[in-house]
Amino acid sequence: MDLSVVGCGYVGLVLGACLAESGHDVVCVDRDEERVADLRRGKIPIHEPGLEDLVEQNLAQGRLRFTADLGSAVRATDVIFIAVGTPQDEDGSADLQHVLDVARSIGDHLDGEKVVVTKSTVPVGTSRLVRATIEERSSHPVHVCSNPEFLKEGAAVDDFMKPDRVIVGVESERAQRILEDLYAPFVRTGNPILFMDPASAEITKYAANGMLATRITFMNLIARLCEATGADAEKVRHGVGTDSRIGPSFLFPGIGYGGSCFPKDVKALIRTFENLDQDGALLRAVEATNEEQKRLLLDRVTRRFGEDLSGRSFAVWGLAFKPGTDDMREAPSVQVVDGLLERGAEVRAHDPAAMENARALWGPKVRFCETSYDCLNDAHALLIHTEWQPYRRPDFQRMKRLLHSPVILDGRNLYEPSRMREMGFEYHSVGRPPVSTEALSLTGEPHGEIEEAAARR
Repeated sequence: MDLSVVGCGYVGLVLGACLAESGHDVVCVDRDEERVADLRRGKIPIHEPGLEDLVEQNLAQGRLRFTADLGSAVRATDVIFIAVGTPQDEDGSADLQHVLDVARSIGDHLDGEKVVVTKSTVPVGTSRLVRATIEERSSHPVHVCSNPEFLKEGAAVDDFMKPDRVIVGVESERAQRILEDLYAPFVRTGNPILFMDPASAEITKYAANGMLATRITFMNLIARLCEATGADAEKVRHGVGTDSRIGPSFLFPGIGYGGSCFPKDVKALIRTFENLDQDGALLRAVEATNEEQKRLLLDRVTRRFGEDLSGRSFAVWGLAFKPGTDDMREAPSVQVVDGLLERGAEVRAHDPAAMENARALWGPKVRFCETSYDCLNDAHALLIHTEWQPYRRPDFQRMKRLLHSPVILDGRNLYEPSRMREMGFEYHSVGRPPVSTEALSLTGEPHGEIEEAAARR
């Protein structure tokens, strides 16, 4: 099948490369000619495990090509995917400017019956709007479908190749047959292709991300309760997650969600509720609670060391919002590092993938270290933002020798408190009792008085 993908960002590039890998001829379109030139050389603009090899292989086999000429791509293909960005507008809603620009261009170049698929994350009603926009400019038949993506950054290729389900919103039998044939190779193990109307497909995407954001936030709220009472959030998580009605996914206590999807999609869903005069109070609470949680490590630093951090240095492990990606959009590390710098601290940082993006953000204000251990020399504390694998089993003796004081503020609960106690660290994680014998706890109570404080509450 001849396919085109408009937009060579995260979604479009994964989509195009994976469809080419399944044997289709795919042309990916982007108006950025410099990006197109890089992609033709196999240079991709994002960090995503396995994607670069996939692009190189399919370029070499001739199944994948890149162009800035949208018109030629529309005329040469049977199915056109729209995978351009839908950035957040000033009011929190999804900005459809790029989607509708593409729809207008498709209408201008349509030369026969085509299937147009919105892959971008778009609010309910967008498929109808895209179809109307195309039909204003063309008399050729067009079948507009919604096919939202469910890709996790850091595992996107695997998610596409082995989806747990494929959601497709269609309004014609022809479009359904084509997309069923297109996705059949990816669901051979029996996972479903779920066909529905386009509006239901559009809402499904937002509902899924809203649900996951809510689970994360709810667990972080429970972690606060655990800290206030001396309970252990990890044990609570295990107790809740083994309930078959709930399950363990997205219940890890931490410092909040970030990235390009959850924050933007929660805001857009809130705005959709408002536009329809519906009550979105639950999602507003999720958003507000998550913003508070992202500041957790900064609040703990100031409680431990004071508001004036002049003359103090802090090591930061992890800058990306999650492991497996270089994406720092809405990452908790950004608020924390900004707060440390504003208070006069020296910051030394390491991340296996996000250093280039971080340099573009902070420049010389932050010292970027070649290895994670280089950050630690004479630092007053280590702050952990991202659960990269190399951070999980470090040399604790070496860490203790390098740090000015053996203080670890762990936003991802990488280590066992009992081990930290044995190693002589002051250790503060999320939702678990702190490990310390001298300093005040980061809830403001002396460590020796935690149980009494919990009883008073």
